[in-house]
Amino acid sequence: MTKSENLLKIINELHRNAALVDNDSLSAVERLITRANRVYLAGAGRSGFAARGFANRLMHLGYRSYFVGETITPAISDKDLLIIGSGSGETASLVADAKKAKEIGAWLATLTIYPDRTIGALADAIIEIPGVTSKVNAAGTDAGSSIQPHGSSFEQMSWLVYDAMVVDLMLMTHQTDKEMFARHANLE
Repeated sequence: MTKSENLLKIINELHRNAALVDNDSLSAVERLITRANRVYLAGAGRSGFAARGFANRLMHLGYRSYFVGETITPAISDKDLLIIGSGSGETASLVADAKKAKEIGAWLATLTIYPDRTIGALADAIIEIPGVTSKVNAAGTDAGSSIQPHGSSFEQMSWLVYDAMVVDLMLMTHQTDKEMFARHANLE
Protein backbone atom coordinates (compact mmCIF):
# COMPACT_ATOMS: atom_id res chain seq x y z
CA MET A 1 0.00 0.00 0.00
CA THR A 2 1.26 3.45 -0.90
CA LYS A 3 0.17 6.36 1.29
CA SER A 4 -1.49 9.37 -0.28
CA GLU A 5 0.89 12.16 0.69
CA ASN A 6 -1.59 14.84 -0.41
CA LEU A 7 -4.33 13.35 1.73
CA LEU A 8 -2.05 13.30 4.75
CA LYS A 9 -0.98 16.90 4.10
CA ILE A 10 -4.64 18.01 3.91
CA ILE A 11 -5.53 16.18 7.13
CA ASN A 12 -2.51 17.71 8.90
CA GLU A 13 -3.55 21.16 7.66
CA LEU A 14 -7.08 20.64 8.97
CA HIS A 15 -5.67 19.44 12.29
CA ARG A 16 -3.58 22.62 12.62
CA ASN A 17 -6.57 24.77 11.64
CA ALA A 18 -8.91 22.97 14.06
CA ALA A 19 -6.62 23.92 16.94
CA LEU A 20 -7.25 27.60 16.06
CA VAL A 21 -11.07 27.42 16.24
CA ASP A 22 -12.42 28.83 19.52
CA ASN A 23 -14.86 26.44 21.22
CA ASP A 24 -16.64 29.36 22.94
CA SER A 25 -17.68 30.63 19.52
CA LEU A 26 -19.23 27.24 18.71
CA SER A 27 -21.07 27.33 22.05
CA ALA A 28 -22.43 30.80 21.26
CA VAL A 29 -23.90 29.57 17.97
CA GLU A 30 -25.27 26.43 19.65
CA ARG A 31 -27.07 28.62 22.23
CA LEU A 32 -28.68 30.60 19.41
CA ILE A 33 -29.76 27.37 17.72
CA THR A 34 -31.47 26.15 20.90
CA ARG A 35 -33.26 29.50 21.35
CA ALA A 36 -34.46 29.90 17.76
CA ASN A 37 -37.85 28.83 16.49
CA ARG A 38 -36.31 27.92 13.15
CA VAL A 39 -32.75 27.76 11.84
CA TYR A 40 -31.89 28.93 8.34
CA LEU A 41 -28.59 28.05 6.68
CA ALA A 42 -26.98 29.86 3.77
CA GLY A 43 -23.78 29.57 1.82
CA ALA A 44 -22.68 29.83 -1.79
CA GLY A 45 -20.86 27.15 -3.75
CA ARG A 46 -19.05 24.52 -1.71
CA SER A 47 -19.70 26.43 1.52
CA GLY A 48 -23.37 26.01 0.66
CA PHE A 49 -22.93 22.24 0.39
CA ALA A 50 -21.51 22.15 3.92
CA ALA A 51 -24.38 24.34 5.17
CA ARG A 52 -26.93 22.04 3.51
CA GLY A 53 -25.36 19.09 5.35
CA PHE A 54 -25.73 20.96 8.65
CA ALA A 55 -29.36 21.85 7.90
CA ASN A 56 -29.96 18.14 7.32
CA ARG A 57 -28.35 17.15 10.63
CA LEU A 58 -30.32 19.84 12.49
CA MET A 59 -33.49 18.30 11.06
CA HIS A 60 -32.30 14.89 12.29
CA LEU A 61 -31.95 16.50 15.73
CA GLY A 62 -35.56 17.69 15.55
CA TYR A 63 -34.92 21.36 14.75
CA ARG A 64 -36.91 23.10 12.05
CA SER A 65 -34.13 23.92 9.62
CA TYR A 66 -34.09 25.27 6.10
CA PHE A 67 -31.58 26.17 3.42
CA VAL A 68 -32.01 29.68 2.02
CA GLY A 69 -33.09 29.72 -1.61
CA GLU A 70 -34.97 26.43 -1.68
CA THR A 71 -38.57 26.70 -2.85
CA ILE A 72 -39.91 25.24 0.43
CA THR A 73 -38.02 27.69 2.66
CA PRO A 74 -40.51 29.90 4.53
CA ALA A 75 -40.10 33.58 5.42
CA ILE A 76 -37.69 34.28 8.27
CA SER A 77 -39.00 36.02 11.41
CA ASP A 78 -37.62 37.79 14.46
CA LYS A 79 -37.60 34.53 16.45
CA ASP A 80 -35.38 32.73 13.93
CA LEU A 81 -31.65 32.28 13.34
CA LEU A 82 -29.74 32.61 10.07
CA ILE A 83 -26.32 30.94 9.92
CA ILE A 84 -24.18 32.00 6.97
CA GLY A 85 -21.02 30.22 5.85
CA SER A 86 -18.91 32.70 3.90
CA GLY A 87 -15.14 32.54 3.81
CA SER A 88 -14.83 36.08 2.48
CA GLY A 89 -17.73 37.52 4.47
CA GLU A 90 -18.49 39.59 1.38
CA THR A 91 -20.44 37.35 -1.02
CA ALA A 92 -23.08 39.77 -2.37
CA SER A 93 -26.11 37.45 -2.13
CA LEU A 94 -25.15 36.39 1.40
CA VAL A 95 -24.58 40.00 2.50
CA ALA A 96 -28.09 40.77 1.22
CA ASP A 97 -29.49 37.79 3.18
CA ALA A 98 -27.67 38.92 6.34
CA LYS A 99 -28.99 42.48 6.04
CA LYS A 100 -32.54 41.27 5.41
CA ALA A 101 -32.46 38.90 8.41
CA LYS A 102 -31.15 41.63 10.72
CA GLU A 103 -33.72 44.11 9.36
CA ILE A 104 -36.47 41.64 10.33
CA GLY A 105 -34.90 41.12 13.76
CA ALA A 106 -33.60 37.56 13.33
CA TRP A 107 -30.36 36.45 14.94
CA LEU A 108 -27.37 36.07 12.67
CA ALA A 109 -24.37 33.79 13.04
CA THR A 110 -21.53 33.26 10.61
CA LEU A 111 -18.62 30.96 9.88
CA THR A 112 -15.95 33.03 8.16
CA ILE A 113 -12.26 33.62 7.64
CA TYR A 114 -12.78 37.37 8.04
CA PRO A 115 -14.95 38.28 11.06
CA ASP A 116 -14.44 42.01 10.49
CA ARG A 117 -16.00 41.98 7.00
CA THR A 118 -19.62 42.88 6.24
CA ILE A 119 -21.38 39.70 7.39
CA GLY A 120 -19.28 39.41 10.54
CA ALA A 121 -19.98 43.03 11.44
CA LEU A 122 -23.72 42.23 11.39
CA ALA A 123 -23.48 38.90 13.24
CA ASP A 124 -24.58 38.11 16.78
CA ALA A 125 -22.13 35.18 16.89
CA ILE A 126 -19.04 34.46 14.81
CA ILE A 127 -17.01 31.31 14.31
CA GLU A 128 -13.69 32.32 12.84
CA ILE A 129 -12.10 29.63 10.72
CA PRO A 130 -8.55 29.93 9.41
CA GLY A 131 -8.15 29.72 5.68
CA VAL A 132 -7.50 31.45 2.40
CA THR A 133 -9.97 32.62 -0.21
CA SER A 134 -9.29 34.18 -3.59
CA LYS A 135 -12.26 36.53 -3.05
CA VAL A 136 -10.37 38.68 -0.51
CA ASN A 137 -6.80 39.89 -0.71
CA ALA A 138 -5.09 38.15 2.22
CA ALA A 139 -1.90 40.21 2.00
CA GLY A 140 -0.76 41.35 5.41
CA THR A 141 -3.03 38.92 7.27
CA ASP A 142 -2.34 35.67 9.10
CA ALA A 143 -4.98 33.89 7.03
CA GLY A 144 -2.72 30.88 6.58
CA SER A 145 -1.71 28.93 3.54
CA SER A 146 -2.77 25.71 1.91
CA ILE A 147 -1.60 23.21 -0.66
CA GLN A 148 -5.24 23.10 -1.78
CA PRO A 149 -7.10 25.50 -4.08
CA HIS A 150 -8.12 28.63 -2.16
CA GLY A 151 -11.35 28.08 -0.26
CA SER A 152 -11.05 24.31 0.11
CA SER A 153 -9.70 24.27 3.65
CA PHE A 154 -12.41 26.75 4.76
CA GLU A 155 -15.13 24.58 3.25
CA GLN A 156 -13.72 21.42 4.82
CA MET A 157 -13.32 23.10 8.21
CA SER A 158 -16.88 24.43 7.96
CA TRP A 159 -18.17 20.88 7.50
CA LEU A 160 -16.15 19.70 10.50
CA VAL A 161 -17.24 22.64 12.67
CA TYR A 162 -20.87 21.94 11.80
CA ASP A 163 -20.35 18.27 12.72
CA ALA A 164 -18.68 19.25 16.01
CA MET A 165 -21.76 21.34 16.84
CA VAL A 166 -24.00 18.37 15.98
CA VAL A 167 -22.14 16.28 18.56
CA ASP A 168 -22.56 19.06 21.15
CA LEU A 169 -26.27 19.45 20.32
CA MET A 170 -26.78 15.68 20.60
CA LEU A 171 -25.33 15.81 24.12
CA MET A 172 -27.30 18.95 25.05
CA THR A 173 -30.60 17.42 23.88
CA HIS A 174 -29.75 13.89 25.14
CA GLN A 175 -30.38 12.36 21.73
CA THR A 176 -29.02 9.10 20.41
CA ASP A 177 -28.18 8.06 16.87
CA LYS A 178 -31.31 5.90 16.95
CA GLU A 179 -33.53 8.87 17.78
CA MET A 180 -31.90 10.93 15.06
CA PHE A 181 -32.20 8.12 12.52
CA ALA A 182 -35.95 7.96 13.19
CA ARG A 183 -36.12 11.40 11.50
CA HIS A 184 -33.90 10.33 8.60
CA ALA A 185 -35.45 10.34 5.14
CA ASN A 186 -37.35 7.13 4.39
CA LEU A 187 -38.35 8.11 0.84
CA GLU A 188 -35.03 7.67 -0.94
